[in-house]
Amino acid sequence: MAFPQPPVTQQIQRDPLKQTGLPASRLPHGVELAEVARCKLRDRAGTRLYFGDLFQKQKTLLVFVRHFLCYTAKEYVEDLAKVPKSFLLDADIKLVVIGQSSYQHIEPFCRLTGYSHEIYVDPERDIYKKLGMKRAQSPHVKSNVLSGGFKSFWRAMTGPVFDFQGDPAQQGGSLILGPGNNLHFMHLDRNRLDHMPINSLLEQAGVQIVDFAHTPQIIDV
Repeated sequence: MAFPQPPVTQQIQRDPLKQTGLPASRLPHGVELAEVARCKLRDRAGTRLYFGDLFQKQKTLLVFVRHFLCYTAKEYVEDLAKVPKSFLLDADIKLVVIGQSSYQHIEPFCRLTGYSHEIYVDPERDIYKKLGMKRAQSPHVKSNVLSGGFKSFWRAMTGPVFDFQGDPAQQGGSLILGPGNNLHFMHLDRNRLDHMPINSLLEQAGVQIVDFAHTPQIIDV
């Protein structure tokens, strides 16, 4: 009995760069990675650094999230926080989250999610734009749309500064880069529910997968 072949869109999502036939230093929409590498980020202290500094010396898994008050981003990063550092060390790879808020919101977001890996912000969204990330649910989302939206609004109102910590229409994505200006994998989120499953990212990066079903859940009340 012949089994049907998977849809072409699934094949492209698993290995999009092989499908494009583009050089490893060029993004699928024609922008050179070296150009994007010159964009600036801010760290937890507000210090500016080049985007390219994150992946010049080591292979790096980068996850761009929506604004820090987005409940889907929060719950996705909660699960990224569960990736053991030993798994990353064994694969010789870094895990980095990039948001689009002011740097002052990094520490509260990390306390909220339990995330302890590297994290930076791109407040002007320069990198988001150059990478072609869209403006417009993942297995890591536990809230429904109504309750999640309410929690995002409540966190905005009760936070130290009343703002939404980024453009609410901005979508994110994930990439595997380095060492140097080498692009190994790229996924652009189509909407807030289109996060690449974390274990799929880990597999692409050669990192041991995580059993999220048996990790303790963080409950937001």
